[in-house]
Amino acid sequence: MANASSSRNSTATIRPDEAAHFGQLAAQWWDPKGSSAMLHRLNPVRLGFVRNAIDAHWRCDSRAVRPLSGKRALDVGCGAGLLCEPLARLGAATTGVDAAAENIAVASAHAAGAGLHITYQCGDIADLGMSGFDLVTAMEVVEHVADKAAFIAALVSALAPGGLMVLSTPNRTLQSRLLMVEAAERTGLIPRGTHHWEDFVTPIELADLLADAGLRMGNPSGIAWSPGKGLHLSDDLALNYIVTAVRD
Repeated sequence: MANASSSRNSTATIRPDEAAHFGQLAAQWWDPKGSSAMLHRLNPVRLGFVRNAIDAHWRCDSRAVRPLSGKRALDVGCGAGLLCEPLARLGAATTGVDAAAENIAVASAHAAGAGLHITYQCGDIADLGMSGFDLVTAMEVVEHVADKAAFIAALVSALAPGGLMVLSTPNRTLQSRLLMVEAAERTGLIPRGTHHWEDFVTPIELADLLADAGLRMGNPSGIAWSPGKGLHLSDDLALNYIVTAVRD
């Protein structure tokens, strides 16, 4: 994703090959045993972190059913809506943005079938001019963009004063290369070509990107895997991590 200027085009932050790759997976996105099976396992872990972050940031009652009532939420790189739908159920007026038109079509149809009102848009977050969102999320997205600084800047532009951002991404470590790219993609746990290890972002790099955009990153929480627990939140950041960010 390129710098935000009057001359940018619709692919300013989007890599067309990445959008095409995920668009090809759209039809199976909601199948927990299909090509997005790993996302279905990952989503509850991410959602648990998001809920805790919401409660801490806005001092909500953890027992509240709709802690986001009256707030606006934006999920960037929303795919077919795996996170948008829970955010809507938590009470938010929810918008999802994705680079692949196929994903937006599937997301819209699934939300309609579930009786959820979610606004979906296909395009580049850097071009859409969005603003005023209380919660902005981007899960497993920053590693797929062409210009990480421009992408983060676009997310920050969408965030309302006093808002909360939540990001997750794979860490660039030897473990992630061996397990997430070599092993998982070769065995079919993750579709081949999903990850490019050199584009993974370390927590220090992400903290610097956020700081440059005026946000302070919270302590990262690892998303780890073990035979006994499966995917779970952990102090181990070697594979994947999830963070909050707020304005200083």
